[in-house]
Amino acid sequence: MVSIISLWLPILVSAIFVFIVSSVVHMVFKYHNSDFAKLPDEDGVMQDLRKYNIPPGDYAMPRAVSSKEMAAPEYAEKAKSGPVALLSVAKNGMPKMGKALVNWFIYTIVIGIFAAYIAGRALGPEAPYLAVFRFTGATAFVAYAIGGWQETIWFNRRLSTTIKNTIDGLIYALVTAGTFGWLWP
Repeated sequence: MVSIISLWLPILVSAIFVFIVSSVVHMVFKYHNSDFAKLPDEDGVMQDLRKYNIPPGDYAMPRAVSSKEMAAPEYAEKAKSGPVALLSVAKNGMPKMGKALVNWFIYTIVIGIFAAYIAGRALGPEAPYLAVFRFTGATAFVAYAIGGWQETIWFNRRLSTTIKNTIDGLIYALVTAGTFGWLWP
């Protein structure tokens, strides 16, 4: 068994490496540019929505508050007439990239901690590189990639976007696994 404290270096270094690799993925390789489509008459839709002053949050339309309401003919007509949408509303203004990047880095550290915990419980000091790679890589892959499939299953996220995010998750998992294998005590 290896304690999480003794794995602070691979946790931190893997987080730094994943942060760098993810920056390259998003800034150099532009395959995520197609993740969101532009609305027809974006300006008109934005103008129409402004009058409602919708606070930041997640919304569904039409939205039934109970299964009884969902079974009502009025709800079925709303759904049939459309649009049916899931809408995330952010605060007005330019996105705060600094805050998002800090949160992303913290997230990569948390994933490293879980990878360290699982591998540290399963393996001892001086464990073979491949064993460390397998445990930390599988843990990191589950954390970075598998949960995103819920968005496609339940919330109509495009399959192509989920596949791209899964590929990203695989890359991040491989970077994490390689780093832990390299720096394992």
